[in-house]
Amino acid sequence: MTALLLALIFFILLLYASNRWAQMHQYPMRNIPTDEWLKENEIPHQEIELFTGDGIHLAAWYTPTQNGALILVAHGYNASRSEDIYGMFAQHGYGVLAWDFRAHGQSDGKTCSLGYYEQLDAEAALAYVLKQPGVEHIGAWGGSMGAATMILTAAKHPEIEAIISDSAFPALEDAIRQNTPIKIMQPLVLYFAQKQSGLDLDQVRPVDEIAKISPRAVFIIDGWSGEAIDMNSPHRLFDKAGEPKQIWVEDGVPHLGMYGYHLLEYEKRVVGFFDEHLK
Repeated sequence: MTALLLALIFFILLLYASNRWAQMHQYPMRNIPTDEWLKENEIPHQEIELFTGDGIHLAAWYTPTQNGALILVAHGYNASRSEDIYGMFAQHGYGVLAWDFRAHGQSDGKTCSLGYYEQLDAEAALAYVLKQPGVEHIGAWGGSMGAATMILTAAKHPEIEAIISDSAFPALEDAIRQNTPIKIMQPLVLYFAQKQSGLDLDQVRPVDEIAKISPRAVFIIDGWSGEAIDMNSPHRLFDKAGEPKQIWVEDGVPHLGMYGYHLLEYEKRVVGFFDEHLK
């Protein structure tokens, strides 16, 4: 009887912990972006607001293009608009639009779906820039969740002519499993994640959609460390992508760490990619 009672208590605790862990992913931290570096470096930009198809208001920065091309910049989970990436493109004459995803930064929204409803955010950004004067070509840069979202979005929208994916997950299910520390909890966390969000996790599988971007260009970037190795993220995405495609993987570089570890080469490769495919 005691063993049965202990097993029941363990199972209840396991259910509770799994439910809470799944719930946690839907409520990211609010990191408020700052534009101090942009101001210090005299990079012109304006605060704008985007409106999604499901009624969410998104906070964003916009810089008009000087060379006819514009880059959509999509941040990752638990992050917000990145001054560094934004400024890198703006300094090379590109127009830039960066926004805080729903439930992130200064945008509205209470929950994050890690790439499903975030496609509506990316589509709102795309709709905005398509109406701006001087924009003849559009590219996209995404990091982590933002990269996964932009792969899914670009697969449906040929207006996005080239995309850089930095540290995207191949499938949301893989990412949730990878970030659930106790293996026995993984199937339960996946169950509760779907139940709470009302989503089918199979709807967020960049690895199954990336081929649809071809013949538009794709550049896969990732550090070869930790979860990238466990999920074989960059190579699975690259293998499924159509031509033209490029890949850049470096040993010992953490998630989203390529920019910080190889700053000058990152700028050269990333800007060079868009120079080749957008200008």
